[in-house]
Amino acid sequence: MRLSVLAIGRLKAGPEKTLADTYRERAEALGRKAGITRFTVADQAESQQATPAARMEEEARFFAEALRPRSFAIVLDERGQNLTSPAFSTLLRRQIDGGTPEVAFLIGGPDGHAQATRDQAGLLLSLGAMTWPHRLARVMLFEQIYRALTIMVNHPYHRG
Repeated sequence: MRLSVLAIGRLKAGPEKTLADTYRERAEALGRKAGITRFTVADQAESQQATPAARMEEEARFFAEALRPRSFAIVLDERGQNLTSPAFSTLLRRQIDGGTPEVAFLIGGPDGHAQATRDQAGLLLSLGAMTWPHRLARVMLFEQIYRALTIMVNHPYHRG
């Protein structure tokens, strides 16, 4: 199965990018053992449209064009489900075992996701009740992907 992260906003050089790259590299290295054949990231600069609705619509087009057919889309959304790390790992394991060709995580811009993007989600996922800066949300997602993979392969990283 392929795993992709589609994000609005680009990480600039700095501690967040370094940490995101570290967790992504760890996930890529461990991914094959768990059934992840490819891990990709695609991002787009935040929309410069004048209104929130226009910005979300432009960003929704990016997601619609970037999503591959038959992808299971997990849209990061503050109103989404909260999952424990083991439950998140189980979700990914089910997608791998079920033959899903790709799981795609969609990280929206500052205005959130357009309704069209939310409607195409297989799951709306929250990283918690608090609002997180885009840069940290990406780091947290990559860390949780890595943690989920370690749970799958019984690596000692997750001790919960």
